[in-house]
Formats: sequence, structure tokens, C-alpha cells
Amino acid sequence: MKTIILCGGRGTRLNEETEFKPKPLVQVGGIPILLHIMNIYAHYGFNDFIVALGYKGDMIKDYFLTLSRYESDFSFNMSTGAINVLGNSTHKYNYNITFAETGPETKTSGRVLECAKYIPEKDPHFFVTYGDGVGTVDIGRVLDFHKDQEKKLGVVGTISAVHPPSRYGRLTYTNDEVVATFEEKMPILDDYINGGFQVYNRKALDYLDRNEMLEESLVRITKDKKLALYRHAGYWKSMDTMKDYMDLNSDWDNNRPWAVWEKK
Repeated sequence: MKTIILCGGRGTRLNEETEFKPKPLVQVGGIPILLHIMNIYAHYGFNDFIVALGYKGDMIKDYFLTLSRYESDFSFNMSTGAINVLGNSTHKYNYNITFAETGPETKTSGRVLECAKYIPEKDPHFFVTYGDGVGTVDIGRVLDFHKDQEKKLGVVGTISAVHPPSRYGRLTYTNDEVVATFEEKMPILDDYINGGFQVYNRKALDYLDRNEMLEESLVRITKDKKLALYRHAGYWKSMDTMKDYMDLNSDWDNNRPWAVWEKK
């Protein structure tokens, strides 16, 4: 089953890191966040990816080509450009990756539609997620939940709903207008947002408009009551700002909460 990872955006709010590289290559714990996302999916048995490229997409291609060469013995034919990875490979990632050039300015629904041609006709379902978010979402359960809702209600898609952190601290005060508590760390809100880790069947493609963001297309699916919601109460975080980048690296250094592939 294919997983489309949306990796084409510019990441302007993370400009210190993304001025010279695409956001999916920004490192958390010494490896790109894109590889963290792949590790999560592969842990649940889904290791077939379509990477939707846009801004500086050539760097993402180069990273994976270089990764495989540095971690393996290989032979190279200079006249043909052929590369042959030799039998004593030490490569630890058993992933199949299709790199799809979807254009630097293409909106996310358009990127999904461009990638759809690489999904085999015989496969009725596919995953979609963003190239900047990690979490402890159980991918297998999301798929099972979607199939159940598809059978019962005819939904064409399921999103993983998560509680976002507030962008601000929080304080309380007494009747005398004196601050009682001051929380510098961002509290988790009660509302839900789309956290990525989505699953769709092919019928969802009919709702997508290549000139829209995916969220705009989801509004149309919602109006037809064809979008299901899988509630995830565990860890989730996206890398939108420099503070998010620092928090993710801190979380990785402390307890690696989303590294489900390391847990037995």
C-alpha cells in the first residue's frame, strides 16, 4: 500500500533551516524528519512511499541516493551511469521510494493528484501525510478504522485528529487582578485539528482540485459526509517554526516519544 508524503512546500516560517534546504530534510536527532516519518510507517508494515517533491526537491533525491551509497558497497559504471549495490550492503532501510516531481508552486491537492498515477489500479487505498509531522499514531489502526467506516458509512477518507499545542503560554489570575499561575510552556488545546496520517480510497480523488490545498478539498468531502475522523490522544507534533524544531530535538534527546520502531 502506497504512502504519499507531501514534501513540496517552502517552510517559510522555518527560514533559518529551510533557506538552503527543504523542510523534510531538516534534521531531528541527526536525521531528516522525513526519515522519521518513513520509519513510523515502516514500523506498521508500510514501506512503499511516493514523495511529492517541489521546493528544492533535487536535494531530497540526492540525500537518499547518497545515503544508500555511503551505507553500502557499490560498483559504478561511468559510461552508463549504472550503479550496482553489492551483496555486503549494510543499508538498514528496506524502503521503496518513488520520487514524484510535482512542481514548486503546486498546491497540495494537485500534488496528491500528480502522485496518484503511481498508485496501482488494483490497490483501492492509499495513505497521505505531511513531510513535517511525527507522532505515535497507530497506522494499522487508522487503516482498519477507515475500512470499517467505509463499509458502514461509505466514507472516502479518514484523517487523524490531534490536539494541537497553543502557540502561546497561559495564565490565571485572582479576583484582585494578581497573576496566580503563569505557564510558559504551550498547553495542549482541547480542540482537534488535522494531524496528517490520513487514508483514502480512490473515490476521494474525484473530490480533489489540483488548484486547491488539500484542506480545501476536504471541506467538499465533509459536506458530503464522506470524511471520517480517527481520534489520536497520544504524542503528535509538527515542525512549523524554529521553536517547534527546537522542541522536537529536545523531545528526541529526552525520550524519543515517536520512535515506535525502537520499542518492543
